[in-house]
Formats: sequence, C-alpha cells, structure tokens
Amino acid sequence: MDSRIRAAILPDYNESVRVSAVTIDDPGPGEVLVEMRASGVCRSDWHAVTGHLPLPVPLVLGHEGAGIVRAVGPAVTRVSPQDHVVLSWIPQCGACRWCLDGQPELCERANDAAVNGTLLSGAQHVRWNGEPVHTFSTTGTLADYALVSEESVVPIPKSLPFDQAALLGCAVLTGVGAAFHAPIRPGDTVLVIGTGGVGLNIVQGARIRGAGRILAIDPSAANRQLARALGATWAIDPTAEDPLAAVLDATRDEGVDVAFEAVGQPDLMALAFNAVRRGGTAVAVGVPLPNASVTLNAFAVVSQEKTLTGSWYGQSYPPRDIPRLVTLWNEGTLKLAPLIQRRYSLDGVNDALQDIASGRGGRSVIVWQ
Repeated sequence: MDSRIRAAILPDYNESVRVSAVTIDDPGPGEVLVEMRASGVCRSDWHAVTGHLPLPVPLVLGHEGAGIVRAVGPAVTRVSPQDHVVLSWIPQCGACRWCLDGQPELCERANDAAVNGTLLSGAQHVRWNGEPVHTFSTTGTLADYALVSEESVVPIPKSLPFDQAALLGCAVLTGVGAAFHAPIRPGDTVLVIGTGGVGLNIVQGARIRGAGRILAIDPSAANRQLARALGATWAIDPTAEDPLAAVLDATRDEGVDVAFEAVGQPDLMALAFNAVRRGGTAVAVGVPLPNASVTLNAFAVVSQEKTLTGSWYGQSYPPRDIPRLVTLWNEGTLKLAPLIQRRYSLDGVNDALQDIASGRGGRSVIVWQ
C-alpha cells in the first residue's frame, strides 16, 4: 500500500483537528493493518480535544471503528486479509493480573498503552511531518488506515454495514454491556441518566434484559425521543422539572431498582445513587474528569444498603461479546441503524465534534466511500 494516508490529528489541546497527510508503517509481528470504512465520533474524542482527557499530543483521534483487514504481520492468527472487523480500544493482553482474574476490561498493559498513546507493544507507527504521532486508545480510527495490535480486531460478518458495525466497538459494547452486567431482573424499574451514544445503548440493554419500566433523563429533546424509540417508557427533561423528584414521583417515593449515569458528571452520579431504592444499585458508566470526586450520603450507604459501582467498557471481553451483539442485531433485538443520526466524510470531523459539544442527539459517524 501507499504509506501516505490522511488522518485526523489533534495538534494540541483546544485546537481545531487537522485532517493531514501522515505516513504509516507496514504491520510488524502481531499487528494488523485495517482500511477504515467507518468511525463513530465519541464524547471521549471531544474530551481529548478539550484536554479534559489528558492524552499525549499530537494525537490521531478515534477509537470506535470498523473496516477491512488489508495486511497482517508475522504470527497473526485471529484474522486474514479481506476480513471485515470491528476495532476494540482495549486490546486485552490475556496475561496480566486483571485479565487472569476475569476482568480483562481492566487490562494493565492496555491501560498503559492508552495512557501513552501507543499500541499494546509500545510501538508508534504513524508519523506526521516526520515525527511520531500518538494514537487514541491504541487504535486511532479517524484515519484512512489504522495499524493496531492483533488483540484489537474482532471479525464480523460481511452482512453488517460498516457504519453500524463501528458503533459496536465503543458505544454499544459499553452501554449494552453495562446493562447486561448490572443486577437487572425481569420487571425491574431502571433509570438511565444521559441518553447520548452510550446511554441509548444502556436503554437497549435494559430492554433486552426485560426491565419493566425504563426512565430516561436528558436535557435534549432529540435524545429523549431516541431513548423512547429504543425502549424507554418515560422521558424526563431535567431543565423543566427536578429529576430526582420526578423519579420518586414515578416510583411512589420508592426509587428505582437500578440507575445508570452515562454522562460522567459527579453530581449526576450522586443523582443516580439518590434515585435508587433501598438495596438498589447505581452504576457509573460515563467517564468523569480524572480528578473529579463525588459526594454521597454516607449514612444511606450503610442504612439503606445502597451500592455505587463502576462499569468500564461494559465489563466486556470483545472477542466474546461483539459476536453476541452481532447475533442480537441479526435477530432484530439490538437496533443499530437508529443510533446514527449524521454521516460525514473525514473532512467533516470538526463538524462531528461540534455535534457532541452542542449536544445533538444520536451518533455522528465518519464514513469512507
């Protein structure tokens, strides 16, 4: 292939993203070269732009993508050229304590690679003006090609459209996974705070799990409408009424069985905790600022046996869980097409990022023809 490609580069925090020519290496041992066909634009990308997620710059953005394998390095066994794949931004090593203890989403090596803007091996294979460029969460999907670790690719059937498949790599896996791992029982009342890309998929996951009622809180009318379309039975506008009072009114002052916070704001995590019933569980899914803290009523933790827990990447293992999600999509149970509200070319990446900043509903997806 021509080693010169185009990529969406963040030069420094709070600067406009530049779509620029870069060079990319051929795959080495255990590495896979993927021609990108679609990449979702996530709130985490926006957090990198603003510096709230202090990743090293310059940085190739993007971590939610799908494409076609074009070349593989020595010793690669998971995929072959021409395979269609989804990229996972946590390439679990399978050997650290967390992988071996059944929490591969907390993989130590993957975390270190993400923080340092490298592949799992520590390698950097993209150069901009002759200098190495970091990649977002071991993937860097907002580029014509992504060179990733073998552990980052999961094969998918060719019947699944790329724009829908891309969402499996982050928003769907995170949201549905969070719901699947939470203590939701058939008939339970569930609350989802924030119905952006991840929150909408928590709604879907709760519906699939058999929740009896699903309450959704979001200031965006478009997001509330999408939440209803995907399974929410009650939508609350927090700009028009007190959200906690509305939840308690809807549950006769009892509270919900399980609440999810999908924005990453400490006050909303506290809202989720306060909204659950005695013995209930609040799940923090949104990513807050690294130094943020949350204040809870300590007496309620003990006397009401409430639980506040976290869910990172849906507590998922992508090689196992992405094929399961594909099965649910194929059966018509999991809805992917309604999540996509806007499509852009790579040159429209700044418009897609502004969609997030302005709170536009649904997902914006970059597509390659």
